[in-house]
Amino acid sequence: MIVCSCEIEILIYESNSLKEKRHVIKSIIERIKSKFNASVAEVGYNELWNRSLIGIAVVSNNKNLCDASISKIITFIDNDERVEILNCYKETN
Repeated sequence: MIVCSCEIEILIYESNSLKEKRHVIKSIIERIKSKFNASVAEVGYNELWNRSLIGIAVVSNNKNLCDASISKIITFIDNDERVEILNCYKETN
C-alpha cells in the first residue's frame, strides 16, 4: 500500500472575513473530494482569514498513480483564481 500526502499552504485573495474564507475553502475541498476521490481537510491557519493549510491524502497500490493524483490536485488548486499556493510539502510512504 502506497500513501501519498501533501500539505498545501494557500493565500485567499478575496477573503475579508472567516466566513468568506470558509466558503472558498469548503468549495475547494468538496470539489477535490468529488473529482479526485482523495481525503482532504483544512489542517492549519484556522483563525486566519486570508490563509489556509490544506492536507490531502491519496492511497493506492501504485506509486506513480499516487504521485500523479497529487500533482493533478496541486494543478487544480493552482488554476483556481481565488487562491495562490504559497508552499507545498509532498510525502510518499
